[in-house]
Amino acid sequence: MDKNAEKIVMIGDRILLKPLEAASKTGSGLYLPPGVREKDAVHTGIVVKVGPGYPIPSTEPDAFLKEAESPINYVPLQVEEGDQALYLHGNAFEIEINGERYEVVGQNAILLVIRDDLSELGV
Repeated sequence: MDKNAEKIVMIGDRILLKPLEAASKTGSGLYLPPGVREKDAVHTGIVVKVGPGYPIPSTEPDAFLKEAESPINYVPLQVEEGDQALYLHGNAFEIEINGERYEVVGQNAILLVIRDDLSELGV
């Protein structure tokens, strides 16, 4: 885990990403000026932290009256820490922690993930 993000707690379906730097040269050898990458609609990043998921209401009628450690149940997210994610940059919020740049997105902004261990995906 990233040392800068150890104390961060993500809420709901939010995901903290460390953006990956894009190549400054096209496939045909043309050099891109600074700022072109930021205009791309889709970016790539490494998942650093993941929220607990989507909250769902309890099925018990008086669950809110009972004292429990965690009265809220969650539907977990598909994204996991360490995944490489392709995400919509327009839905991202950029933040800076100790001089490092991160982006926060909701799970709905993630288009796909690349995971080293494909057995977890059922492949």
